[in-house]
Amino acid sequence: MTELEQAVEARDGARTEKTFAAVMRALQQAPDDELVPAGPRLAALLPSFPPVGPRPYLANAAGYCVERGADPLACAGPILDAVRRDLLDATEFARRWTAAGGVEDQLPEPDEKMIDDALLARLGDDEYEALRLALAWCSTDGWQPPALAVLCRSAEVRRRYAAALLPVARDLAALESHDLKCLVYALAVLDDEPLIVLHRPTGRGFEVRIGGIGDNFQLHTLLAHVLVGGGHVPGDAPSAESVLLATDPAPAQGRTDVVATGAFELLAPDGERIWNEGLPDDIPVVEGRRLLVLDEPTYRRSWNADRFFPHLPGAAELTRVLSADETRTWFARTSADAAS
Repeated sequence: MTELEQAVEARDGARTEKTFAAVMRALQQAPDDELVPAGPRLAALLPSFPPVGPRPYLANAAGYCVERGADPLACAGPILDAVRRDLLDATEFARRWTAAGGVEDQLPEPDEKMIDDALLARLGDDEYEALRLALAWCSTDGWQPPALAVLCRSAEVRRRYAAALLPVARDLAALESHDLKCLVYALAVLDDEPLIVLHRPTGRGFEVRIGGIGDNFQLHTLLAHVLVGGGHVPGDAPSAESVLLATDPAPAQGRTDVVATGAFELLAPDGERIWNEGLPDDIPVVEGRRLLVLDEPTYRRSWNADRFFPHLPGAAELTRVLSADETRTWFARTSADAAS
């Protein structure tokens, strides 16, 4: 590690390349107590690595150390700053590619084998910049593992970095050339988020605080656990096994056969369905609070109860039952009529 740091500081490309290869080999053999301090040191080198160099591999080495116990917050800044830079560069690649072609011209597959002189010329007169953009387009998938390593292990990392990175990831994902679902979902995780929940069949209202929930399947299970299992609304409570899979602080170990069954229809305030396949972040904000309406399920649903992110336990806590007046006020902001 020391030799690599010295090589990078000296801007010695040949020495850096040789030493980096040695470090990557050594990481596979090193015990966890050596990887813990190595992670932040590897991450700290990212800003000094050339944009056309093996930065995704360096980030993955730091992410591997996080997976083995290195502090995610200490590694997150350089990793996520580099991710953001490359996502922006990949988006700029797409913009230039499209601007230089015809209406029917499709974006190329993100494969470094397609980079040639003709492609670089299409991106502009600056060959180095064109190469940087093309490599960013091709390396996006390689940035996701280290980003997920830090995002899924620290709410503080998500609090500091997710808001700036999420729209950038969504813009690139919208081009449908890269599968960024896991990265977008991790960036969209809500932490310590108050949620107003209205149960239309009973006309009751609740304030629930949620955090660490990877998708609405997990949210659905935890809301049923809190509201049905807590005796606040009628229905079938989820099994203890499905609740444990959603909340266990220990990382999930592989896939299970546990099945969760839907207790509600999840609706936005305007009556539009909020899909289980979506995110808690999809729930609209009304008067400064996310507002969710629960209704009777239109048909029986069931799903595998494993959580989306194995290392990210979810939480849902009933903070209070709303008064009748509060509940009527919130129902008035929806298209659902409260039950009499």
